[in-house]
Amino acid sequence: MSRANAVILGCSGPQLGTEEKAFLRDANPWGFILFARNIESPAQLRALIADLRDTVGRNAPVLLDQEGGRVQRLRAPHWHEWTPALDFVKATNASERAMFLRYQLIAAEMHDLGFDVNCAPMLDVATDVSHEIIRNRCYGFDPETVAKMGRATASGLLAAGVLPIIKHIPGHGRTPLDSHKNLPVVDTPLPELRSSDFAPFRALNDLPMAMTAHIVYTAIDPEKCATLSAPVIDMIRQDIGFDGLLMCDDLSMHALGGDFGDRAEGALAAGCDMLLHCNGERAEMEPILAQTPALTGKAAIRADAALAARKPPLEFDRAAVWAEIKSLSHG
Repeated sequence: MSRANAVILGCSGPQLGTEEKAFLRDANPWGFILFARNIESPAQLRALIADLRDTVGRNAPVLLDQEGGRVQRLRAPHWHEWTPALDFVKATNASERAMFLRYQLIAAEMHDLGFDVNCAPMLDVATDVSHEIIRNRCYGFDPETVAKMGRATASGLLAAGVLPIIKHIPGHGRTPLDSHKNLPVVDTPLPELRSSDFAPFRALNDLPMAMTAHIVYTAIDPEKCATLSAPVIDMIRQDIGFDGLLMCDDLSMHALGGDFGDRAEGALAAGCDMLLHCNGERAEMEPILAQTPALTGKAAIRADAALAARKPPLEFDRAAVWAEIKSLSHG
């Protein structure tokens, strides 16, 4: 079997049509990511995930953004509705145990459906200017709390058989802009970034995967956002010390300029191991795929190491976990 290509792709709806299946088979992505548009019911979702893996003929990773709160793709009535992470941390007095249990339960719901990767923990340090799309998804306003809550999040996910992705490396908390719509620019001096924003990522640099931030850090590269910046990615590798699989954030976000082929080429040239495109739009995926290589070299080694970290979930009493969370909460 040929090597998977260095890209993670979305699909258009809750089922795969014949043409879409053939397109994805030819694209041969390393993995897939699903969103609300792909989700109707547990049975439908299990069938879709199985179908996606069947298109590439292997147990490809399937990702979901299931943080709880604003970013939560699995919702009632089939799945539990979670409070935003910042509210949860406050209600449990920053209890690492509570955060572990929260994400163990989230991962258990995911694993039951066939997902094996969650786009969490989010290690961005909240600030007074954080955009609302980021702020209440954060775990705290200081790097120590964020690092502790992030470690508990990752451990809870891993305990239930789901791989974590740390994001948005090297930090998304200092901007009032939403990178889905605009390109944020952070002018904070490098020593301050190192002691605050970068610190949680350094503390969790042993985790298998990370996702970049589409943000310009002028102290490192005044022209290009992290996703497209070789100096920033070198800093992620050398200063933060992250040597796992580095994927870009979604290439369809408006923070990035240029056509989709240029975006893909730029992210890979800067040092990203893996491309990510989420919306399932074929017209956008085609130019990305034209620039996407097969996984080779260090990128392939990192991708294989990430998949090797997938472990069967540990058995646990879900009712007892819910009771323990309640006992740890004062909100």
